[in-house]
Amino acid sequence: MTSAPGPSLLGATDVRRLADELDLRPTKQRGQNFVIDANTVRRIVRESGVGADDVVVEVGPGLGSLTLALLEVGAHVVAVEVDDKLAALLPRTVAERAPGCTDRFDLVLADAMRVTELPGPAPTALVANLPYNVSVPVLLHLLALLPSLERGLVMVQAEVADRLAAAPGSKVYGVPSVKAAWYAAVRRAGAVGRNVFWPAPNVDSGLVAWERRDPPETTATREQVFAVVDAAFAQRRKVLRGALRGLADAAGVDAALAHAGVDPLTRGEQLTITQFAAVAEGLPWAA
Repeated sequence: MTSAPGPSLLGATDVRRLADELDLRPTKQRGQNFVIDANTVRRIVRESGVGADDVVVEVGPGLGSLTLALLEVGAHVVAVEVDDKLAALLPRTVAERAPGCTDRFDLVLADAMRVTELPGPAPTALVANLPYNVSVPVLLHLLALLPSLERGLVMVQAEVADRLAAAPGSKVYGVPSVKAAWYAAVRRAGAVGRNVFWPAPNVDSGLVAWERRDPPETTATREQVFAVVDAAFAQRRKVLRGALRGLADAAGVDAALAHAGVDPLTRGEQLTITQFAAVAEGLPWAA
């Protein structure tokens, strides 16, 4: 008995043919830029490190380019798609191009930002070409929702990739950098050219890899820590003594900064996630 052939990945002609079949006109509103290069999706899967033992969440599978590459390495794929036209076609594409893999494919028709649970076994990885307009909120939502996620690799706008992976003190270090660091160690994992997409975006793309780690030890809740982060970056030029005044009075802010061992004249872009947690811990939330 011979095994079923491996998935047949999508090329530029395949992507355009499927789009024509759906009378699909990619929209900027949903950040639809479809990958038309098989080498690129194989590279994404290789960089992510996922394999046959993984249950992978894919957000925005579109026409299935990355989905097929994930199935190719033996992963179980849970694809979350908000576009009903695309979602209707994807199971057929998997059945036709990866006939031996249909038992490892689940489709969820939903907005990833509104998902509260996923079918099947607990997912271990997130690998996705995230829609650029919602990439950071989707990533943070899924990291919070799915503690079983151990690692992942996402393709986002290059500028967003820089922000997510930025270290304290960097010019692009900000809210996405700090909040992502609560959940994971994040790093840049490469760049992706515009010519591998249809339609070609007018921005460059970047790969961001992450590995789950424990959040800082603190008595503050995640919501409290994130409230401090938001306040610290709401007005970047303000030092923390002034920036945090919306969370407590002057004495309360000074006490929290002293508790954390942070100079009141420091700006938010200098603090690590551990320091933000220490500041949050010192604020009089219950007062």
